[in-house]
Amino acid sequence: MAVHSVKTYAEAEELLRRDDLRQGLYDEGAVLMEKVLVNLHGAEHRARRMVEAKVFRRDVFFAYEQKIFPHTIAETLAPFLVDGCCDLVDFGNRVMLNLTADFSGIDRPERSAAETATLLGLLRSFGKAATLGQATGDREAIRAEVRDSLKLFDDAFFTPSMQRRQALIEAGDELPRDVLTVLLQFRSELPDSTHDTLMKELAFYLLAGAFTSVHSMTDAMHELFVWQTANPDQAARVLADPVFAQSCVMESTRLHPSSAVACRRPTGTAEMPAVGLVGPEDVLMIDLLAANQDVSRFGADAAAFRPGRETVGNVGPYGLSFGMGAHACIGRNLAAGALPRGTVDPAAHHYGTITLLVLALLRHGARPDPADPARQDASITRLKWARYPVLFNPPQQDGP
Repeated sequence: MAVHSVKTYAEAEELLRRDDLRQGLYDEGAVLMEKVLVNLHGAEHRARRMVEAKVFRRDVFFAYEQKIFPHTIAETLAPFLVDGCCDLVDFGNRVMLNLTADFSGIDRPERSAAETATLLGLLRSFGKAATLGQATGDREAIRAEVRDSLKLFDDAFFTPSMQRRQALIEAGDELPRDVLTVLLQFRSELPDSTHDTLMKELAFYLLAGAFTSVHSMTDAMHELFVWQTANPDQAARVLADPVFAQSCVMESTRLHPSSAVACRRPTGTAEMPAVGLVGPEDVLMIDLLAANQDVSRFGADAAAFRPGRETVGNVGPYGLSFGMGAHACIGRNLAAGALPRGTVDPAAHHYGTITLLVLALLRHGARPDPADPARQDASITRLKWARYPVLFNPPQQDGP
């Protein structure tokens, strides 16, 4: 087996678009990841993506952003504002869990703090499966933990949610617009739709929708804190211009992709750009961090945080952070919103959930807690925040 590394934007983009390369990043985490959408290939991948695309639509995302997410943010943020502080990672997990559970189709009948804590604990366990290839601990012990967590998730959350939706479908009642509902509606069109497969698909969606966005939000807040300190004359622009705030989030996403690398494995023997002849036993490591800082696409200061930068060629402001080709992130527009083009009506623009979170936090004066510095997660080799404490402005008091 040979491991090949690709670092330039052009080479990385070409490899990501190739249909003869399968996902290879999650092989170690097969206990959860083997049959989820991101790990499928070929006809099975196309069939499931086509079904799920019925709910992964811009109009659905925009409706969530306009009608549901603002309430979710306010409800989740309220107790932290009373305390005057929060850990961005903990807050992000809670607020994104609420949104992602609704969108995925996982019911939370109690909507209690204890129920939320249970689900967050399960997602943290699932996250260990997704990052098992970068884990520094006992991998077999992690797999055993994930199996136990999947059993609890199935019994307490997935099976009741599935049974309720199946009953609605059979009764011809009005249906929720979520991933689980469309999977059940169009189950006959899926090559593999066993209970176990659908359960793991929903577990992964909760993980990807909640935890991935949390890391992106925390990275964006960190970059903005540093940038506002260095550019005090422009600091107010972030709140005054939400489209500019979105450009800040996209620039941070470019610098901090959720996964620093993409991994692909050939489905057969083929000639690959910048690599040469490869076969199924070989591994292609696509360095997304390096590709997203390619000076030929992002300028001489490509390693710096500079919102609103112009790119060369048909290159998005977030680079390759959401992937390309068949495996491009299906939830990209939910997280990052629509790219601003021409004159934008701020009231009608789709900003994405990460920008909405950033704006909500900054409106309440979020700033790093000097007495409790942020720290990174040492349990994996990928760079990730473990805690990021912030302070808020005191709540405004009513007049006399």
